[in-house]
Amino acid sequence: MRVLIAGAAGMLGQDVVGAAERRGHETFGLTRRELDVTDPADIDGAIADLRPEAVIDCAAWSDVDGAEDDERGATAINDTGAGLLAAAAARAGASILYPSTDYVFDGTKEGPYLEGDMPAPINAYGRSKLGGEVSVAAANPRHFIVRTSWLFGLGGGNFVETMLRIGAEQPEVLVVSDQLGCPTSTADLAEGIVELIATDAHGIHHMVGGGACSWFDFAVEIFDQAGTETRVMSATTEMMARPARRPANSVLGHTRADPILLQPWQQALRRYLADRELRG
Repeated sequence: MRVLIAGAAGMLGQDVVGAAERRGHETFGLTRRELDVTDPADIDGAIADLRPEAVIDCAAWSDVDGAEDDERGATAINDTGAGLLAAAAARAGASILYPSTDYVFDGTKEGPYLEGDMPAPINAYGRSKLGGEVSVAAANPRHFIVRTSWLFGLGGGNFVETMLRIGAEQPEVLVVSDQLGCPTSTADLAEGIVELIATDAHGIHHMVGGGACSWFDFAVEIFDQAGTETRVMSATTEMMARPARRPANSVLGHTRADPILLQPWQQALRRYLADRELRG
């Protein structure tokens, strides 16, 4: 299959390119400099030149707090650009896969959010990603919308790296314990995404690391596995004031008969730390 990956230099994009190549796809990974998803001419040129059968849109505004200050900028990439890319893929007869987020939900539900639950984002980033879901679905009937959460990967900054950096600099760290979610390895997610595009299971999918925890629990596990003697202290969301509101419950579940399941997040973290060590 001929696969075009936008945002190929990002944390998820790098892993998706690798996963697609390992599966034997003819893979075209384009960075933002090579393909600006907010530029219709750029998109049309790339689609015409590469003639993909599937397009994976890893181009994204992922700065949650930054989106509060520039919602228009986040929307231009996460919503408008995603819709333009999906429409161009449709005109070429290609499917489109759009990674989305747990932040399309408000976090008030008891229990995991399922694919059919009603979104209600409480921050600008979530609104921009929900807009992208709607735009992609409207533009291309052969769409896959993959909601995921709490990503960590070797190709970019993430919570694991932040914790390890703080742990190397100070003996203790304050982490919120009243937000729940599913830590997800971009390496695992990429494999799931590439598996999904080879199917006809269009629509919304939830694809996250197995299990759930709080940010506090995640931090404790990071330091335990890394062998770092850093004390993790519990904080509330109110204590750790951030520009963007976060949902208290970001746990994603499944209603599909054959969901693509990823390994438990603790195992994914163990592999991440081992791969990180190999990279030096």
